[in-house]
Amino acid sequence: MATIRVVLRKKKNKAGRFPIAIRITKDRKSSYLNTGQYIDEKFWDEKNRNVRKSHPNSKMLNNFISTKVAEANDKVLKSEMNPEYQTVSDIKTKIIATKGLDFFAVAEMHLQNLKNRNKHHQYDTEIGRIKKFKEFLDKDILPFNKLNSTVLKKFETFLLHKKKLAPRTVVNYLILIRTIFNLAISESIADRGLYPFGKGKMTIKIPEAQKIGFSTDEIQKLENAESLTEAQQKAVHVWLVSFYFAGIRVGDVLKLKWSDFNDGRLLYRMNKNSKLVSLKIPDKAIEIFNHYRKNSNYNGLVFPQLKGVNLNDTEEVSKRTQSITRNLNRRLKIAGKSLGIQKNISMHIARHSFGNISGDKIPIQMLQKLYRHSSVTTTIRYQANFIHKDADDALDSVVNF
Repeated sequence: MATIRVVLRKKKNKAGRFPIAIRITKDRKSSYLNTGQYIDEKFWDEKNRNVRKSHPNSKMLNNFISTKVAEANDKVLKSEMNPEYQTVSDIKTKIIATKGLDFFAVAEMHLQNLKNRNKHHQYDTEIGRIKKFKEFLDKDILPFNKLNSTVLKKFETFLLHKKKLAPRTVVNYLILIRTIFNLAISESIADRGLYPFGKGKMTIKIPEAQKIGFSTDEIQKLENAESLTEAQQKAVHVWLVSFYFAGIRVGDVLKLKWSDFNDGRLLYRMNKNSKLVSLKIPDKAIEIFNHYRKNSNYNGLVFPQLKGVNLNDTEEVSKRTQSITRNLNRRLKIAGKSLGIQKNISMHIARHSFGNISGDKIPIQMLQKLYRHSSVTTTIRYQANFIHKDADDALDSVVNF
């Protein structure tokens, strides 16, 4: 007889929370059904197998758990009545198969996982992409056996030609669909044989992106800028600090605190992948920091843009950062135009500019460290946009005769 038990699994997510799961055990073998709910370990009552009352949503979560356990018990009883022997894996598959989970139901699981990991910006972006997929299909339910390469290729054409989206943006839509399908397979919701991606099916090819960075002359125009408005000057300062630290992302720049600086170094944890970074503070950055230190009244923050925001509320920080970034980019464009800079300027161009100026001067392993890339392959692909010397020399060797 198979048994059902609700457990808190010990593999925490990036937000430090643990998944609540339903464990199915038969013949000393166990399989797990993920409920999609995550909590801090301190809120789990191991003895009673439920969420402690100290959790703000304990009643709702415990009702949810009870419902899921009851559903699983019902399916186990029906499975056990089958005269054919069934393994724990068979039972799990039958439980999931009767849930009626389609692509969009699993998409909701994926979105909830993003929220649980505090990936609010990614959540906002991907919920919009899922809505656009629904718009294309003109339906709210999509069984996995109906999601094939033909549908995906039509969707790709729809995005490229009707919605006029850039090829790289279209790839992001397809990657999201692939991620959701992979989640369904990992949770035994969809059969691997239905997988619509790969050779002979829908292939995802990431187009080469054109990355254009500023030259030293253009950066010096920003450094020596005069007659800018106060708002424009603050935007330029944020841009320059990002550039001086090898293009750290705007969200990390805005959250810099004076306590992050010690012994002439910046020590901070990246928001994107939680990596701990230690970098020397360049003299040019010190000049900017000294300007803000004299007027520091931003609750410990170096820059004022996130003043008054609850930094512990990751969703609020994410939404405010998106809004602030739009304002910074708008002011940077005005400043760039007044300084005679022809290239388009945005906060992200700071990272490209560091790559453009570094070119092939810095060993790729050191660039990987400065960029905080997990893989040197990522660094090689990124930096290839800015290394032109060998190709230029080869060209000159042929045509200059």
